[in-house]
Amino acid sequence: MGAGGSVNKYVYEFTEGNKDLKDLLGGKGANLAEMTNLGLPVPPGFTITTEACKAYLATGEEPEGLPEQIADSLARLESSMGKRLGDPSDPLLVSVRSGAKFSMPGMMETVLNVGLNDRSVDGLAQQSGNERFAWDSYRRLIQMFGKTVCDVPGEEFEHALEEAKKAKQATSDLDLDASDLRQLVDVFKTLFAKHTGREFPQEPRDQLDLAIRAVFESWNADRAVLYRRQERIPADLGTAVNVVAMVFGNLGSDSGTGVAFTRDPATGAPGVYGDYLANAQGEDVVAGIRNTVPLQDLERLDKASYDELMSIMARLEGHYRDLCDIEFTIERGKLWMLQTRVGKRTAAAAFIIASQLVDEGLIDLDEALQRVNGAQLAQLTFPRFDLSGEPEALAKGIAASPGAAYGKAVFDSARAAEVAAGGEPVILVRRETNPDDLPGMIAAQGILTSRGGKTSHAAVVARGMGKTCVCGADDLEVDVVSGKFTVDGRTVDEGDVISIDGTSGCVYLGEVPVRPSLVVRYFEGDVSPDDDALVAAVHRLVTHADAARRLRVRANADTGEDAARARRFGAEGIGLCRTEHMFLGDRRELVERLILARTDEERQAALDGLMPLQRADFVEIFQAMDGLPVTVRLIDPPLHEFLPALEDLAVRVAVAHERGEDAGKDEALLAAVRRMHEQNPMLGLRGVRLGLVIPGLFAMQVRAIAEAAAECARQGGTPRPEIMVPLVGAVQELETVRAEAERIVAEAGVSGIPIGTMIEVPRAALTADQIAEAADFFSFGTNDLTQMGWGFSRDDVEGAFFPRYLELGIFGVSPFESIDRDGIGRLVRIAVDEGRTARPDLKIGVCGEHGGDPESVHFFEDAGLDYVSCSPFRVPVARLEAGRAAVHSDGSDSR
Repeated sequence: MGAGGSVNKYVYEFTEGNKDLKDLLGGKGANLAEMTNLGLPVPPGFTITTEACKAYLATGEEPEGLPEQIADSLARLESSMGKRLGDPSDPLLVSVRSGAKFSMPGMMETVLNVGLNDRSVDGLAQQSGNERFAWDSYRRLIQMFGKTVCDVPGEEFEHALEEAKKAKQATSDLDLDASDLRQLVDVFKTLFAKHTGREFPQEPRDQLDLAIRAVFESWNADRAVLYRRQERIPADLGTAVNVVAMVFGNLGSDSGTGVAFTRDPATGAPGVYGDYLANAQGEDVVAGIRNTVPLQDLERLDKASYDELMSIMARLEGHYRDLCDIEFTIERGKLWMLQTRVGKRTAAAAFIIASQLVDEGLIDLDEALQRVNGAQLAQLTFPRFDLSGEPEALAKGIAASPGAAYGKAVFDSARAAEVAAGGEPVILVRRETNPDDLPGMIAAQGILTSRGGKTSHAAVVARGMGKTCVCGADDLEVDVVSGKFTVDGRTVDEGDVISIDGTSGCVYLGEVPVRPSLVVRYFEGDVSPDDDALVAAVHRLVTHADAARRLRVRANADTGEDAARARRFGAEGIGLCRTEHMFLGDRRELVERLILARTDEERQAALDGLMPLQRADFVEIFQAMDGLPVTVRLIDPPLHEFLPALEDLAVRVAVAHERGEDAGKDEALLAAVRRMHEQNPMLGLRGVRLGLVIPGLFAMQVRAIAEAAAECARQGGTPRPEIMVPLVGAVQELETVRAEAERIVAEAGVSGIPIGTMIEVPRAALTADQIAEAADFFSFGTNDLTQMGWGFSRDDVEGAFFPRYLELGIFGVSPFESIDRDGIGRLVRIAVDEGRTARPDLKIGVCGEHGGDPESVHFFEDAGLDYVSCSPFRVPVARLEAGRAAVHSDGSDSR
């Protein structure tokens, strides 16, 4: 109920909405309203709001007032069309389509031709003068309604259609005449009754109400839930429902339907891109059931409609100031616009189009930055095929979504998910995909279809997910039942490895080698922005992000080589240098000696052996990062991690005893491992605790840092080391380590080395005001903070119950992948606020891998951190997202 007891408004005419009402009207409804208000040829209709959907899903019943509002809007629609829904002599037919705020291609339901029944089909035949069209429309209604509304297995309808074609020796449904389709309607009605226990509903308003309910319920269909999880779309938005007067593209050769893009969604190139299918309804194009013709062919088939479409496309792109995805129908030479939306595009197209629109004066650089994101930039760093060996192409299709993908050919969605779960790369091969294939599409490295074009379901979904896709490879004869495809007499069976090139459309047998992408080579300094349009666009937008951002970006790097690469990729220092990585390999023996030491002299000898090696490591890193800050974390893991595994040692000792051999060293190691063994090492003797109970360990590391800095300074460099103490939970721990560290630094003749701590224990975040008194900086170790905040160990639980938690919606995304804003994020905010209250000049960063996650970077900007730190290859992503976060002030969603 609304204010004062009034009933909420749940239904909007197209004339009442606009493109800014996507939360209420969904993307489809808002854009239909926008096109209506622009005076474009949109069939009349109305939109039922997302609020109605949410109310229905909450109670299982239509909210109060909705049926009456639908009746009022339907009456106005009938009046404007001069027809009544399902009238036996001249029926009004409507489509019922879903439309959520964010585009979810094919994930929710559509029902066309609502209003047809046993009587009105004859009226439609008479009014259209085309009996075949009328019966084709009726069989489509029963098929869609049965599958969508009443859960009749869709394959049974498909099988019946194939049988009808086989009986007629026809290759296409276009070869079936009115008599054939009348018989097919009877078969479809029998199938409907068999599975539902009732006859196909003949009352048009019943059809409408049931279809609307089905669209509401499809919001929680398995494939819609899976798609939202994949695309991080909130689960509580609901879908709107659009009821639109039908226009028909299946009235004959002067009718048809198509999908168009104002620019190439795969490459970003300007021009006319799309698919057209004569004598077809809209679902036929995206389903890929018949191969389409290029949109340019429409100029030859119907020049007047083509010219009008070109004019409308240019107008829409100028109005939306972006690539537009358009669905249209031509009914006997009359063009109708059925949908427009800002089109999904590949990562490369996103960068190129954003830069083009700046050049065209439609947007500025700040807005261009909002048109791309870090996930897209990460996709552009993926390798591409090295074709220098001139591999022979098996086949060639349409390059629908760029990338280089190889894997085992698999012909079934469930099987693809199963094989991928076993760690094998997969290419999902289908004649065409449909929304039920989504689990396999997500699991696969790439998607290959023998049917469909750039606007097919496979292409649209693959581009949205950043998956490599080749469509319409019609030389392939795909046999999904037997699990194989043949081409030119050659057979590829399930399990055979194939490679697909989403840039050229080529399909290869076997694994084609790959080479670094041009974007990676640009960040390495090997490629100039002048050499390539995509590289130029990336350079332009990342450079603008650098100018706009407030957050600094550092790298997590442990070697001079990693540090040098991070600097080439734009890192402004090192936020985390893990010293424990320096204790591996040949040096492990020195650590073993340290652990086994029984006297102070033995312990000191081991430390003295490690000291010059550590110092040399730091010199190399300080030189690579000369002039930039380098935060060195003192040793963090428990010492037993540097020793052989308990089980391995026990076996070695037992075997030695069995053979009568000396096992003295292994026995000593085994005793040490047993002595140090902890049930939960994450909560045991590690970090600052280790430094406080193993005399000289931290002191050796601090001395190595200080002496390395002094040596670099003597060589004319400007080293800027920072010492970070891990796992501090009480200020007294930090004070104790700091006192010793300051003494050692002074002895080395070095001054001004900041000493801070890693905030990774919840207690540290909650006592940040105290700890800040002894810290020059904080750096959040969000990986451990997440583990201890949630109370689970990442290594133990990700494979154990995370899949189930994601399935149940307890997690929208793993808290190790993107920061848990409500819980761990609150600890971060508390620590920032209280730390800066105690020490206003406190420098604060984050060095967990969340520092390179796009969503998390926006949180850290909002929380007021000074820098983020991530792996070298994620540095460009963090730079871009930090810039986007700085200019993202209008609250718009950048999905």
